[in-house]
Amino acid sequence: MSLTKSQFKQDFKRHLKDDLALDIDEASYFDMYKVLAGMVKSAYNQNWHHTWRSYDQQHKKQLYYFSIEFLPGRMLQSNLFNLGWLDIVKDGMKDLGVDFEKIVEQENDMALGNGGLGRLASSFMDALASDGFAGNGNGIRYKYGLFKQKFIDGYQVELPNNWLNEGNVWEERRETHSVMVRFGGQVFLKPQNGQLVPVYEGSQLIKAVPYDTGMVGYENGVVNTLRLWDAEIPEDEESKYRTIDDLRRVEDLTSVLYPDDSTEDGRRMRIRQEYFFVSAGLQSIINHYLKKYDQPLTKLDQYVAVHINDTHPSMAIAELMRLLMDEHGLSWEDAWKVTVNVMSYTNHTIMAEAMERWDINMMQQEVPRVLQIIQEIDRRFVLSLEGKYDQNFINRTRIIANNQVHMAHLAIIGSHSINGVAKLHTELLKKEVLHDFYRLYPERFNNKTNGVTLRRWMAIDNPRLAAILDQEIGTDWRENPLELEKLLKYRSNNKVLDQLIAAKQANKRDLAKFIKQQTGIEVSSKAIFDVQIKRLHAYKRQLLNLLRIVKLYQDLKANPNADIYPRVFIFGAKAAPSYQYAKAVIKCINEVANLVNNDPDIHDKLKVVFLENYNVSLADRIIPAADVSEQISLASKEASGTSNMKLMANGALTVATMDGANIEIHDYVGDDNIFTFGLSSKEVYRYYADNSYHASEYYENDPVIHRVVDAFVDGTIPNISMEGREIFESLVQYNGDQFFVLRDFESYLEAQDKVDQAYRNPKHWAQMSLINTANAGHFSSDLTIDRYVDDVWKLTPNK
Repeated sequence: MSLTKSQFKQDFKRHLKDDLALDIDEASYFDMYKVLAGMVKSAYNQNWHHTWRSYDQQHKKQLYYFSIEFLPGRMLQSNLFNLGWLDIVKDGMKDLGVDFEKIVEQENDMALGNGGLGRLASSFMDALASDGFAGNGNGIRYKYGLFKQKFIDGYQVELPNNWLNEGNVWEERRETHSVMVRFGGQVFLKPQNGQLVPVYEGSQLIKAVPYDTGMVGYENGVVNTLRLWDAEIPEDEESKYRTIDDLRRVEDLTSVLYPDDSTEDGRRMRIRQEYFFVSAGLQSIINHYLKKYDQPLTKLDQYVAVHINDTHPSMAIAELMRLLMDEHGLSWEDAWKVTVNVMSYTNHTIMAEAMERWDINMMQQEVPRVLQIIQEIDRRFVLSLEGKYDQNFINRTRIIANNQVHMAHLAIIGSHSINGVAKLHTELLKKEVLHDFYRLYPERFNNKTNGVTLRRWMAIDNPRLAAILDQEIGTDWRENPLELEKLLKYRSNNKVLDQLIAAKQANKRDLAKFIKQQTGIEVSSKAIFDVQIKRLHAYKRQLLNLLRIVKLYQDLKANPNADIYPRVFIFGAKAAPSYQYAKAVIKCINEVANLVNNDPDIHDKLKVVFLENYNVSLADRIIPAADVSEQISLASKEASGTSNMKLMANGALTVATMDGANIEIHDYVGDDNIFTFGLSSKEVYRYYADNSYHASEYYENDPVIHRVVDAFVDGTIPNISMEGREIFESLVQYNGDQFFVLRDFESYLEAQDKVDQAYRNPKHWAQMSLINTANAGHFSSDLTIDRYVDDVWKLTPNK
């Protein structure tokens, strides 16, 4: 879609006058954002309509990606880039005397996700559109998302994130595509015309209204759809909602991401949320199929693929059975065949506690008909195994056990494909976590290593690096990510290495300025920028990083002239509101930061910065400036990781355990271009098997560990009497240190010493950085989507 700079400037000034009756010198930056975003949306709307029409006319098989999270970040720049307008608009705004970056800052991040799960879903939406495949997203239009994180006295405080307070220019409300979702009451099966027909009593109907957002492909004219559902009271049901509390219960259904599951009300709300967007999405799919495809529902799997992103949408299996049988008259056998062929499932966790299980009585109260169908799926599954497997095996694999519904089991039994998200993760699923199911369905298991949107994280977020790449290897890497490997021929080219060093330093200066603005902390761009940005969880081991910072601080206090290369430790993370231990770690990081940053004896050799409210836009700033990428989860715990991929693409060097996709990064860049440490997954499982790990032995026998851990309770770190004690006890008490922090500490220190030494040779560091960037193409979401398309969804590109 062509646009000249002069045409843009003319159109922009005209829209300001026509839409807002303003000249440029009268308009605020928010006014300009609204006008510019409106121009962008108008530009792609015709392609959006054409994309829909072409899919229907060609009877394309369409993917519907069901995810409880989507995390697209700000969309203005990414849409401008994918339209091919970004540089033109930047130059045009400069001519008009307008600071384009201040316009970008006016856009709120869409608060539709929390971390890697939601960012992956959004990366896949971009890749599907950019690769020309018919792929749609299906999720919830959260009014507040997770929460807005603030630090008060070092503590995380959760505030409402009212990202919709100024509206959302990118969405379209599709009132005519609304559907009804039924909750609660009682349901009875009544014989009618040779079939059992459900009869509902006392149930509640909620109106699900779709809001569609265009997903713009990269310079190819394709615009797919992300459909998000909001909950409203049906017009003819308004008399049943007579109090504010009644109204609020409906509104709360789509208010926040991840209601607190430590309470019964929170668990009940999660069940309702998960069923709400699953039922609404499937109804929408079937309505569209019957209207546009003129095919019987027994052929649904030839035209529709539904992907379950983690366990949250697992009720899609039972809900599709309900719709096919109850609403459209298919037999159980026909409905089951269609359902299994339509559904596919990605498992995103190795940790059993993260695989959802819901109380059967709660499901009976909230989704009674769905529970009936799940019970029947479970009954038939058990019957199919009797006489072939022992009772223990059957009990381990059935869906309903111990008065709980195991949602991962439902997803596995009801899908034709189950994939992990890194080679190690998939192998652990087969051999350990889901081994029983692998015995049952070996043909269903496959690996699809995660990927990231390199166009965003490199071309948009790091224009200095992108300019070097474009100049030296051409621009094809934006569409063909493996073209980045051409950069390898420049690994000994001093001119290119110097350019990479200069680009990184400029990015670091930009981040240092931002840090000063946001926190008041002054950091030097000449220091190593050491970055750990991800969800705050014990298995991700931010605590391991913190222990090393405390050790460095103690070393410098003992010897202020110690030969330690200056470092800036940068954290970004949110802890779940009910996750007290993670919030204690946040408090301790912030208090260590206060201690270190204000101690004149340290001479700026250490700085600790915890940037609050970590989101995509903050990642956009941090990642291009990072020197070191901390990927230090306990081996066998991180399914894949994606921050590791974004950071390596931008030239950061990885400090890594052999966990998740770190292993594959290591395989591509080689031993000499990554800093590995720690236990292997086999060693972790060996400890589990023989119960031979005792953290207290490391505490008692290693004086360095003893001194560092004591700092949390001996007054070294102020203002953490309660939190420090909690962390101390979690590490040294009997059967403590669940994630082997003390066991890996010495190895971690050795790896970090290698980082320290390597950084002192700028040219060598730049070579290592170049090799990481050159190999990042293997972790493009474009390639990941191609593998899903070929192996699982069986889609064909748009013509």
